[in-house]
Amino acid sequence: MLGARVQLKGWQQAAVAFGSAFGALLDPRRADLIAALGETTGKPAFERVLQRMKNSAEGREVLLERPRVISSQVSHAWDMPQNTFGAAYAQFMGSRNFSPDDRPPVRFMDTDELAYVATRAREVHDFWHVLFGLPTNLIGETALKVIEFEQMFLPMCMLSVVGGSARFSEKQRTLFFQHYFPWATKAGLKCTDLMSVYYEKHFHEDLEEVRRNWGILPCPDAKKRVV
Repeated sequence: MLGARVQLKGWQQAAVAFGSAFGALLDPRRADLIAALGETTGKPAFERVLQRMKNSAEGREVLLERPRVISSQVSHAWDMPQNTFGAAYAQFMGSRNFSPDDRPPVRFMDTDELAYVATRAREVHDFWHVLFGLPTNLIGETALKVIEFEQMFLPMCMLSVVGGSARFSEKQRTLFFQHYFPWATKAGLKCTDLMSVYYEKHFHEDLEEVRRNWGILPCPDAKKRVV
């Protein structure tokens, strides 16, 4: 089940978007505010993503079955052999003590179909961390937002890049714009339509093989160069 939806009029959406943006700038750790900002400003982008998914055989399968990235549905990743995509995801989550159940529900989409697309975009975020080899620190999250923007054109993603880079130290800012930003721009354009991938059905496949199949360009030297 998806979260209960809240229907907003135009001025109410604008008010929620403005309040969420202001609150997120004051406290970037407020995932609920960032989520609300993405929903209230992202409807046209999610509609385009939905149409792309409908035009893809695997995307249509995702829309039909509506898989959720929650503990009860992805626990088999922890049973996958070493070097598989599923094992890499399980290691990523376990090493950080992350739970797939921690993401805030989608509330501000007009239809169940759009609400699912927005939910899916939110829930595959950690898969993308694994595929692109990005850490979960400020630089890694900001770089992933560049890729998310290239993939979905969500205004919230670009706002997050602006907000994230504003919080960098001078050394981090130089590293990001000289190394991470050019790579992320290229990687986001080069790969397949990542919203049309049924990730859970590829857990058993070799991580490097799925990267090749999906045109993933992992971040070079990400762990060694992050400061």
